[in-house]
Amino acid sequence: MHMRHAFLLAALLLVLPLMAACHAHAAKDAAAGHFVQRELVLDGHRHRYAVFVPAIAQPRPLPVVLFLHGSGERGSDGHSQTTAGLGDWLREHADAFPALVVFPQVPRDGEWMGDNARMALATLDAASAEFGGDPARTYATGMSMGGYGTWEVALLAPRRFAALVPVCGGVRAPRSARPTLLVTAVACEADPYAALATRLKDVPAWLFHGALDDVVSPADDRRLYETAREVGADFRYTEYADGNHNAWDATYADPAMWQWLFAQRLH
Repeated sequence: MHMRHAFLLAALLLVLPLMAACHAHAAKDAAAGHFVQRELVLDGHRHRYAVFVPAIAQPRPLPVVLFLHGSGERGSDGHSQTTAGLGDWLREHADAFPALVVFPQVPRDGEWMGDNARMALATLDAASAEFGGDPARTYATGMSMGGYGTWEVALLAPRRFAALVPVCGGVRAPRSARPTLLVTAVACEADPYAALATRLKDVPAWLFHGALDDVVSPADDRRLYETAREVGADFRYTEYADGNHNAWDATYADPAMWQWLFAQRLH
């Protein structure tokens, strides 16, 4: 019996340091910027989404960024939407990034409209409540299909966001092969550009596009920006002279964009 107790004691002495090391490693990971997976049930449907939680050292309450992915990241795994655009950039700057970032995911073949736009806003609300998001510093950005979606969610909740950054998006469908890629909230208006700019006149927005974009023409964003100037909307526009459709890498790597974004707040 004594030998058995001695054996158990020896095993325990071996295991305890391993448990302590694992606990310390987990605590270190939690203290650094990291991604977590979450699930939302809306109207009886389950939606997986991801959240980037910044390092503990970042001041609270946290600014919150809603990121809307492009067509290639659609699905139901709750992860693919973090593998392109802002998610890629965050992995390289995890410890320095100061904001909570919410990554909802559109089901395969879906668009950022209707129920999917409502789902995106619901994930934003859930993550903000769980991780202490600042309602006065909440922002939306998206790339390509998500650029369209940025306008869609802002029109759905115009008093929710302090600023918007749509990247290589648009208002009208870019080509006949993709008739459902448009901002549905203003699609039936005689002038959807004027309708969008007028409704979001008081929401600061910075549009980014590549001049050589052959997927979503920059002509759409140019027209929206000119219309915004006519109606006095607080929009700005940057066009990359040598850029094609991937305008997101340059945009999310631009410190001036982040400085401008985080300076905006609801009053």
